[in-house]
Amino acid sequence: MIGELYEEALQGRSAVEIEDAQGHRRPLPVGDWLALRPGDTGLLDRCDGPTLDVGSGPGRLTVALAGRGVPVLGIDIAPYAVALTRAAGGPALVRDVFGRVPGAGRWRTVLLADGNIGIGGDPAALLRRVRALTAPGGRALVEVEPPGAATGTGPLRLRAPGAVGAWFAWARVSADAVPAIAAATAATTADLWGEAGRWFADLRF
Repeated sequence: MIGELYEEALQGRSAVEIEDAQGHRRPLPVGDWLALRPGDTGLLDRCDGPTLDVGSGPGRLTVALAGRGVPVLGIDIAPYAVALTRAAGGPALVRDVFGRVPGAGRWRTVLLADGNIGIGGDPAALLRRVRALTAPGGRALVEVEPPGAATGTGPLRLRAPGAVGAWFAWARVSADAVPAIAAATAATTADLWGEAGRWFADLRF
């Protein structure tokens, strides 16, 4: 059901919302994922060498990097999102970041944009996996919550009129929490920056 509701949202067929365990709901921000938005340029400018876009969704960042001539691959668990990326000219595969990923150990940059540090609900475990995917001296460019925001893990689910998805674990990481999480995964925080109301971290392995 998660995949079906996500696909419906990407197609504009349903008003899909994200719901937390307290019953708070907000619209799934599909519009942010379909086209480049403020803050993306600074993120893209920092992509150095072959780049893996984890949780690439419909592929706006993958496609933009490919257009710049940067070797890039988007991976996402949603087949429809991957199909959209390919249709727009970006290379992408249906893959789980914790599964078999092409080029493991050779990527210079791994992107975790749009809050994808939350994948799996365990940021440290995800960063350890990212470390295994990067080449020595590689980096992860991670979008995080603003300073002062809450850091933690909780269940979320997707909801649309007449349909409710299964709960899944998701984490939120504030900019304040980045150095501690990085240190726990033997990474260093090379930079923290804000742009257009968004916050990002450059972690080095």
